[in-house]
Amino acid sequence: MTDLPDGLTRGTDGLVRCWWPAEDPDYLTYHDTEWGQPVHDDRRLLEKLCLEGFQAGLSWLTILRKRPAFREVFAGFDPEVVAAYGPGDVERLLADARIIRHRGKIEATITNARAYLDLVADEGSLDAFVWRYAPEAPPIPRSLADVRATSPEATALSRDLKRRGFRFVGPTTAYAFSQAMGLVDDHLVGCASRTPSPR
Repeated sequence: MTDLPDGLTRGTDGLVRCWWPAEDPDYLTYHDTEWGQPVHDDRRLLEKLCLEGFQAGLSWLTILRKRPAFREVFAGFDPEVVAAYGPGDVERLLADARIIRHRGKIEATITNARAYLDLVADEGSLDAFVWRYAPEAPPIPRSLADVRATSPEATALSRDLKRRGFRFVGPTTAYAFSQAMGLVDDHLVGCASRTPSPR
């Protein structure tokens, strides 16, 4: 039995956390040091958009464990480099067992790098663009039942990214991106990683 609200767990280290990392060391590190922390670096934002696309139909843990290989094969998600990838690069990536070998998702990453360059030419940065979709008063999740799969802001972000040529950026993906990059703070109230705690 536990006296913690639904969706919170107490780890073997004594810390109270959201339920989803369980005791997996990779997930715990990601939850404690990355997820939900505000990100304003364009390269990291682009990487996350692309990796969320690779996650479609899979678990984030699968992608997280392959992230070093993704970073290697996509040149650290340097948009100038990835935008120049051609058919030979696609075939090379399809042969690399260290990543998710899905032609559509690989091609989408290249397309997204090209769309990123166009967006930056118009908007100045991906950071300035995506943070427009951070809600002014996001809900404060107090239990598992309060955690959403999408939001009106994420739906609008998805629509506008698609309009600008991005792929694999549906509303659920856009919301997962928003959670991970800190546009919303979906650490449950009581989680040690929720900052700042509501009064």
